Order: sequence, then structure tokens, then C-alpha cells
Amino acid sequence: MATMLNILLATLWGVSIAGITWCCLQAARSITFVTLADGQKAERRLPIIMRLLLPLTPNLTLWLTSPRLNREKKRIDRKLIAAGFEEVMTSSDFLALRILVPLVMAPVLMALLWTIVPGIHGKIGVFLTNKLWLLHITVILLAILYPASWLQKELVNRHKNIERSLPFILDLLTLSVEAGMDFMSGLQRIVDKRRLDPLCEELIRVLREIQLGKTRRQAIQNMAIRIAHPDVISVTNALVQADEMGASIGKTLRIQADQMRMKRFQRAEKMAYEAPVKMLFPLIAFIFPAVFLVLLGPVFYQMTQRLY
Repeated sequence: MATMLNILLATLWGVSIAGITWCCLQAARSITFVTLADGQKAERRLPIIMRLLLPLTPNLTLWLTSPRLNREKKRIDRKLIAAGFEEVMTSSDFLALRILVPLVMAPVLMALLWTIVPGIHGKIGVFLTNKLWLLHITVILLAILYPASWLQKELVNRHKNIERSLPFILDLLTLSVEAGMDFMSGLQRIVDKRRLDPLCEELIRVLREIQLGKTRRQAIQNMAIRIAHPDVISVTNALVQADEMGASIGKTLRIQADQMRMKRFQRAEKMAYEAPVKMLFPLIAFIFPAVFLVLLGPVFYQMTQRLY
């Protein structure tokens, strides 16, 4: 009887583990989509740990309604909107994830440390075993900082994509306006022909807002507020000023396109100048020792042979 009970418990345990593993794999493969203003679907990927814990956030949002958190929620809302995740989660959901992710992620990583570190042999293993408490503190800090660092990384990547796309969009819009099309028709044509990217998503939203009754000035200013990027703010301010002063939109777009292209070249030059400095540490730490070993190794070997 006891044997049958043990077999039954082992079977149930195995089935539960298999079910959890299957759910994790399905969550890892699934992709979160958001619906744009024109009905298109845009992809938004979440880390697997956040995707698994996001359905649990409503259990904590009721405890995150304190007025003291309003300022932090506004800051998070601005970042979520700029990163394109405003339809995936709210600021309350993100604050709840900042609590849930460390509670789940830290124990798992600490259990892995308890399993892996004792199996390491030699002086390194002894050192890590003696400093296991320091590793645990590091793991806890990393788990706490992970959600905020992920959101900042997504925001930076989206801004980089917008920086790459902005000069080409301005060039196409300038050619369209100078060829005789009005601003809105040129914008609509670019959106229809161009593949979907972060800047194209924002332009679709601008067109939709204009169709719903907002003025072109308001829609463009709203886009600048959402993206919160200096280049986009500069372009929108120039377009709004040209609209107010009655200046030529084509000339304004031509000037802004030249400036954005110049800024792009300046960023490329800056990255090229920074490359030698960034390569210095790998050269000193990995390449130079190997070169010295190849060049001076035979010399030291011959010297030791002559001495002994």
C-alpha cells in the first residue's frame, strides 16, 4: 500500500513539474502585441519572468494606491509611454512587478548558487564558498534592480531606433512636400509604404489623432511628448513654429533633415572615437598577455634551460 502511495505521489509530482515547465515554455514562446491606431499589431516582448508574473499584479495594485506614489507613477508612466509599453502594463503593474520579481527571482538564483558553488573545486571554489553571503546580497540587489534596468534598456533601444529612422523619414517627407503633395498626404504615403518601426507607429498615431479632430499642431506636439527624445522635440518645435509663422513647410523639413543627418554623422564619429578607449581593456587583459607569452615564452624557456 505504501509503495502504491509513493508511486502515486511521484506521478503527481512529475505531472505537476511537467505542467509548470510546459506553461513556462509557452510563456517564453508567446509574444505580446499591442493594437495601433489603424488596427495593425505591433510586437512587444517581455522577459519571461515578467510575463509569468504580470497576471498576478492585480493582487498588489490595491496596496499601491498611496498618494506618496503618485510622483513615481507619473515618472513610470512617462517611461512606459516612451518605451511603447503603455498598453501592456500600467505604472501600478510595473510597481507590483518590482515587488514580485525579487520575491521570485532572488530565491531561485540563491538556490542555484547553493547548488553550483559547493561543486566548484580548488581555490576559486573555496573563495566563493567563503563569500557566499556576498553573492547572495549581490543576487538580491540584481533582482531588485532588474525591472527598472529592463525598462530603461527598452527605452534606450526605442530611442536608438527612432534616431536611425528620423533622417530617412524627414528626407522622404521633404521630397513628398517639394513634389507637390501636402504634409498630411505625404505623411500618409510614407506610413503606408514603410515597414512598421517605432517612429512609424508614432506617425500612425499622429494621423489617427488628426482624423479624430485634433489639429496638426496638437498631434505633432503630443508625439513629441510621448517619445520624449531631443531630436523629435527639435523637429516638432520647428514644424509648429513654421505653422504659426506661415513659413514654407518644405524648407523647414529640408533644414531639419540636414540637421538630423549631421547629428547622425556626429554620433557615428563619437562612437568611432570611443572605440579605441573601449578596446583598451580587452587588449591589455586578453590580447597582450597572449602576445607576450608567444614572443617571450621561448626566450624564458631557453634561459631556464641554461640556468638548470
